[in-house]
Amino acid sequence: MQFGEKIKQLREEKELLQRQLAASLEIDTPMYSKIERGERKAKREQVIALAQLLNANEEEFLTIWLSDKIIENVGDETSALAALKHAEQELKKKSK
Repeated sequence: MQFGEKIKQLREEKELLQRQLAASLEIDTPMYSKIERGERKAKREQVIALAQLLNANEEEFLTIWLSDKIIENVGDETSALAALKHAEQELKKKSK
């Protein structure tokens, strides 16, 4: 599930309007709508704020958001999966 789909699902479950969340994020409603549709990427601070506003898990939101960014950057590459596996190994080395 992409980030926009996730926030739309939670917003609708909580019966909130886009304009309510947009106001809380201090952006206009069309901008928020574009985030839900995946036409614009949310900023990290907005992801954290949305997790709080929607009573969602912040780590899950950041993971989905970051995953979207990765897919956007490498999704069309034929060796994307191999590159991701390599990156995973490098990240594991760094965390030791």
